[in-house]
Amino acid sequence: MQDSTDGFDLSHARVCVVMNRGSGKEKHQELRQMLEERLAPACGSYTLRESRKGSDLPALARQVAGEEFDLIIAAGGDGTQSAVADALTGSETIMGVLPGGTFNYFARDLGVGETVEDALETILDARVEAVDVGDVNGLIFLNNLSFGAYPQILKTREGIYKRWGRSRLAAYWSVLVALRRLRNPMQLVARVEGESRRYTSALVFVARSAYQLDSFGLEGAAEIRRGEFAVLIAKAKKPLPLMRSALRMAVGQSAKDDDFDLILTDELQIETPKRRQLVAHDGEKATLDSPFRLQVRHDGLRVLLPRDGVSKTARDEA
Repeated sequence: MQDSTDGFDLSHARVCVVMNRGSGKEKHQELRQMLEERLAPACGSYTLRESRKGSDLPALARQVAGEEFDLIIAAGGDGTQSAVADALTGSETIMGVLPGGTFNYFARDLGVGETVEDALETILDARVEAVDVGDVNGLIFLNNLSFGAYPQILKTREGIYKRWGRSRLAAYWSVLVALRRLRNPMQLVARVEGESRRYTSALVFVARSAYQLDSFGLEGAAEIRRGEFAVLIAKAKKPLPLMRSALRMAVGQSAKDDDFDLILTDELQIETPKRRQLVAHDGEKATLDSPFRLQVRHDGLRVLLPRDGVSKTARDEA
């Protein structure tokens, strides 16, 4: 990270908030009101842009990124944060984070605050820093990328939600259905620093969130903080062993040698026999071409962080 000790001058900034209005109408109305009362008066100029549904967010973020705002604030979960980051990486435009999802891994990793209220306090008194982001074939991701079983779970879950509605039971059922349909593991080649390694696996998980790895008690968080990926390649090749590994991970008893192989690097290539592959990134899905060229874009995204280096959440807990 490149440190900037000077505070961000919000009073002269052209600010745009990007929000997905497709979920939680009452919740979003409360957020609009909070932003109009607390954020808008502090800005040089203030604009709110909302998408009709989550799938519209990437296009909306790209459109807003081309409109010469100084600061674009992503209000929403990790999918919203990822869409805005994808549009802003490599540019001079600064990104602000207002977490509104279930896990909010990106906000937790940055230390901007785990609630909208705390993150808003950060934006009102912030400094600018450049942070690392993940890149796969030109697509930016913030927390994780996966191949194999998990993208299929997301795909199956969408169909079950459409038929039966959203519920925790439906989410669990989608996991069982997707794993039951899992027939053949992936044959893949990982190329790291000129060395080729062959694997047969049902799941590959590429982590960029140190907080997420810490929460599962997995290795690699320190390397992520130093600017690398932690690539976990499951040794399980069939549904039942994969479910056992997932259960051990959930209760914090996962073991690298028993459950997965670990690769630590800031650049690698993964190749699969299937040319087009469904991948999951930050809770969203995309179909990409193999080979998958992954690199850490060091200092690729400029973001707002607490001016004193400590989030309001951390101060309150101290």
